[in-house]
Order: sequence, then structure tokens, then C-alpha cells
Amino acid sequence: MLLLVALVWPTVADAHNVSKRDAAFVQSNKGAAIAPFMYLGAKHMVTGYDHLLFLVGVIFFLYKLKDVVLYVSLFTVGHSLTLLAGVLGGIHANPYVVDAIIGFSVVYKAFDNMDGFKRFTGFQPNTRLAVLIFGLFHGFGLATKLQEFALTPQGLVANIVSFNVGVEIGQLLSLTAVLIGLSYWRTRSGFLRHAFVTNTLLMMGGFILVGYQLAGYFMPA
Repeated sequence: MLLLVALVWPTVADAHNVSKRDAAFVQSNKGAAIAPFMYLGAKHMVTGYDHLLFLVGVIFFLYKLKDVVLYVSLFTVGHSLTLLAGVLGGIHANPYVVDAIIGFSVVYKAFDNMDGFKRFTGFQPNTRLAVLIFGLFHGFGLATKLQEFALTPQGLVANIVSFNVGVEIGQLLSLTAVLIGLSYWRTRSGFLRHAFVTNTLLMMGGFILVGYQLAGYFMPA
């Protein structure tokens, strides 16, 4: 049923793709363009809600700022490594498979927030390691989007680094807004009562993303 929903919502599930206007700029650009690529990186993160859904799951039950910084830093290190390695190192992977794993990361974190592992297996995986590993896949997802274009070697390093910096800026802006909303919600008496339902919806969103990407992999247009 979730797969069916994903199939009828292709533009929604694929909203983090590069727009035609941005794609035209990337392919026609010659030389270093630091500011534009920073903007593109920030825009991609702000509109890439597969990444944002995962980060919402990561910080959902983090009450201390130092914990938020730690987990977001692990995610940042992960996606920065594979973004740079994918584009500059020429490491390729099927984008549907990578994006399906990114969707699964949302499912994983929501399930973790619901104490699913403890309830059903009696074992709690290392959350920090999971965030780092999934960060690697999220970075690869960003890389596959840029690999779709014929990027000129002139200024490539500067542009990709600028894109990555822009991603961090977009991530910071988005997480700031999420933290403000979560901080307010936590002051309300119904936060814990509705947390399970919220993470259930988060998990459903992840399943929809997985279903859409798997459909694209097994039934290409």
C-alpha cells in the first residue's frame, strides 16, 4: 500500500532533485563559482526532506545541546566524506539504491526512537555509529545528484567544497528551526504522549521513500 502511494506521488518523493534551472547552471558553469555552489548546497539540504527527516529523528529525543552537536557532527563527517569522495574520487553507485538506503535510515531512526530494538530484540545498536554510517549514505546521495552532470574540471574542487559548505549552512538553518519547534513542543504536557505516533508517521514517510526508490530501480521509466 505504501509502495502504491509512492508511485502516485513521484514529484513529492523526488522533491530533492536538482531543478532544471540549477542543472543548467551547473552544466554550463566554467571555473570556480563559490557563492552559487554554496547556495545550491544550502538549497539542496533545505528542500531535501529525506535528509531532514533523518535528522529530525536523530535529534528528536536529544535534550542537551552538546548531544545535538555530537550527533549532527557525526552525520556531517559522514556525508562530507562520501560527497567529496563520490564527486572528486569518481566513486559511483546506483542512485536508486543509495536513496532507498537513505529512506531506510529514516525508518531505522524512527524505529529506534520507539525503542523498537529493545522491545523486539533486547539489543540496542550503537546509535552514534549508526548516525555516522547513515551519514555516509546521505553524502553519497548528494554525490549521485552531482554525478548526473558533466562537471568541468576547472574549479571543480572549489565548487564541490563550496557545495558541501552550503549543505552545512542549509543543515544548520533547518535544524535551528526544528530545534526551536521541538523545544517548544517539549514544554507541552502531550509531548511524550504523542512522540510514539509522531515517530510512527516518520517511519511511514521513510517507507514511502524506500518504496518509491525501489520502484524506480526495478521498474525504470
